[in-house]
Amino acid sequence: MPMKTMMGGLENLATGVLARRKRPYLMAHRGNRVLCPENTMAAFRQSFEDGAAILETDLHVTRDGVMVCIHDATVDRTTDGEGEVAAYSLEEIKLLKANRGFEGFESERIPTLEELAAILPDNVALALELKSDAFLDEEICRQLASILEDSGVRQQTLVISFSMERLRTVRRVAADIPIGLISLSSLFPSAEPEFVGVLWPMLFANPFYVWMAHRRGQFFCPLDPEPDSRLWYYRFLNCDSILSDNPAVTKRKLNQNVDE
Repeated sequence: MPMKTMMGGLENLATGVLARRKRPYLMAHRGNRVLCPENTMAAFRQSFEDGAAILETDLHVTRDGVMVCIHDATVDRTTDGEGEVAAYSLEEIKLLKANRGFEGFESERIPTLEELAAILPDNVALALELKSDAFLDEEICRQLASILEDSGVRQQTLVISFSMERLRTVRRVAADIPIGLISLSSLFPSAEPEFVGVLWPMLFANPFYVWMAHRRGQFFCPLDPEPDSRLWYYRFLNCDSILSDNPAVTKRKLNQNVDE
């Protein structure tokens, strides 16, 4: 059976910012985190140059309520600092170098959502993973929606999370922003969100997962940041998007239809 029309805001993404992109859409995982330190402006810009159609990044909230792009709840792994993101003010967190493990990127700092939005190309969608329970607060979610609106990228954005409750909070205050639930172990797609993603081995445990999602008009992306050896399978399943740590290499393999 053919895929039903995508629900709500995701249909707007498909017919808007992604209209001239070919499926499966290439999604950059924290930017290009192979060539650059993850979730930095350098990684984001590199992913745009690589041809990514969607940029995925992670959001935490600082002590003074500023949304910043960082994966972990602490700054220890990716910066020269230590401690919880939520314990830092914006001014304090901006003093940290965000290039841990990468020479030549000493000027990189943890970006704010506004800083990212300011460089987002018109033809790139934005997938924001809500990493903190701060997003259970409706006021925080209103602030998120306001930042996206004021930055001119609201129509380019979807929010994703492992927490359905965080997504429901966004939905209550900004029903136009599409939501996506991701999972490490679900054998069946949740019926509620417009976007679903699951850790890639589950697609071998249930080869009908993508078909089931498409029956509801849901957008699907496997959670597989190193997808190149399985691109053949994702094409076979008709996945809507492919996640990658190194979008440049994955795009080349997708274009060549190579399985290595």
